Amino acid sequence: MNPTNFSPPSQFTHPSIIFSSPPSNGYSLPPLLLPLFLLATSATTHHPPLPFCEAPKFHNGATCSSSPTTTTATIHIAMTLDANYLRGTAAAVLSILQHSTCPENVIFHFVWVKNNPLILSIIKSTFPYLNFNLYRLKTARVRALISKSIRQALDQPLNYARIYLADMLPEEVKRLIYLDSDLVMVDDVSKLWRTDLKEKVLAAPQYCHANFTSYFTDTFWSIPELSRTFEGRTPCYFNTGVMVMDLEKWRRWGFSERVERWMVVQKKRRIYHLGSLPPFLLVLAGEIEAVDHRWNQHGLGGDNVEGRCRGLHPGSISLVHWSGKGKPWLRLDSRRPCSVDYLWAPYDLYRSSKHSLEE
Repeated sequence: MNPTNFSPPSQFTHPSIIFSSPPSNGYSLPPLLLPLFLLATSATTHHPPLPFCEAPKFHNGATCSSSPTTTTATIHIAMTLDANYLRGTAAAVLSILQHSTCPENVIFHFVWVKNNPLILSIIKSTFPYLNFNLYRLKTARVRALISKSIRQALDQPLNYARIYLADMLPEEVKRLIYLDSDLVMVDDVSKLWRTDLKEKVLAAPQYCHANFTSYFTDTFWSIPELSRTFEGRTPCYFNTGVMVMDLEKWRRWGFSERVERWMVVQKKRRIYHLGSLPPFLLVLAGEIEAVDHRWNQHGLGGDNVEGRCRGLHPGSISLVHWSGKGKPWLRLDSRRPCSVDYLWAPYDLYRSSKHSLEE
């Protein structure tokens, strides 16, 4: 399925899916100016050459299904598309394809807030063989529910898109991996895809040693009618940047509305400080299937305020995640990288990038 000339079959037609046509070639621009460049030129019909190198074409291995569109063979991955994180998205996609045994069986589902022809052109020119669909997030619904958090980036509607994936994607997509844009995968994604959810709606690495109470305010813990939501379960922290989701169960049991109800409470009573994570914890903590920690070595972006350097956790690594304020492409470009940022650099497709351990 080549997106350049792909015509969606009738069973996948969906009002929020957008397919557009590509423009031209390669371009070089200072990376910190790239988001402004994208916004300034997105409305024009003739674009300058594009700023990312073309990724190679990845082929299925001999053990892959000869019919990649079958339900069992296809791997569905959802990510968001945003000018500020586009460089991270490109690196994440490259890492997934590069380490996949069956890359032609992977379909990406990208969510954005508006039709941006230049962003679409960059995706198509960077990954001309990529199987992908595009969906527009209806921001009016979520904007009315968003409360101000400790970092502006956490307040953007796209940060909440993961809540509505089951509503946006076609019903034929029954299972999904959701991934943030600030990570790279260094293992075969099919291993994560085969996670046994055991009747759970969601699977993710969880951390029961974390101070769970710190994710909510004193107001929340002082009101029994709110804090009693965790009675009968052992709640543990999990990071929502890497999740395996059963979309059928999510739709059937109305999880989008369950998460939204806690966002309404937040607007009235200020029961947490972060963005979309706490309402996920309120609904699902203690109710998910645990995945090995190697699938989310998170927190490498530091805390949400200063973004100081952090090292890797002990143990095996299948996915490296720069959650937190600090992003590897910004730290590398500023010549003030953390040591873990060099794990991200090999997947950077930005044309002007020249990172080395000697810098």
